[in-house]
Amino acid sequence: MDFLLEALTNWLKEMLVGGIMSNLSGMFDSVNQQVADISVQVGQTPQGWNGSIFSMIENLSNSIMVPIAGVILAIVMTVDLIQMIADKNNLHDVDTWMIFKWVFKSAAAILIV
Repeated sequence: MDFLLEALTNWLKEMLVGGIMSNLSGMFDSVNQQVADISVQVGQTPQGWNGSIFSMIENLSNSIMVPIAGVILAIVMTVDLIQMIADKNNLHDVDTWMIFKWVFKSAAAILIV
């Protein structure tokens, strides 16, 4: 009687293990395929993904953001120059290194913008 119970148990185990393995292998294949599809999409350039939206954002940046940043930069650098001159008593104590420092700061800020 034990041999019948053991044979039935082995048959049930093999059937369950086979079903689970086939389900898991199908799931792993599906996940691998989805990861491959996502990696193709992630690897695209912005122009390759959606060129019209990328060019719209680029035009928006060049025509709106850069001029606004330039105006803000001009205001900040002008205020900095005025404060530097006022701190040194209307150019009585101004050294040349202060002007060079201001020119260097302005040039660095312009390069960033």
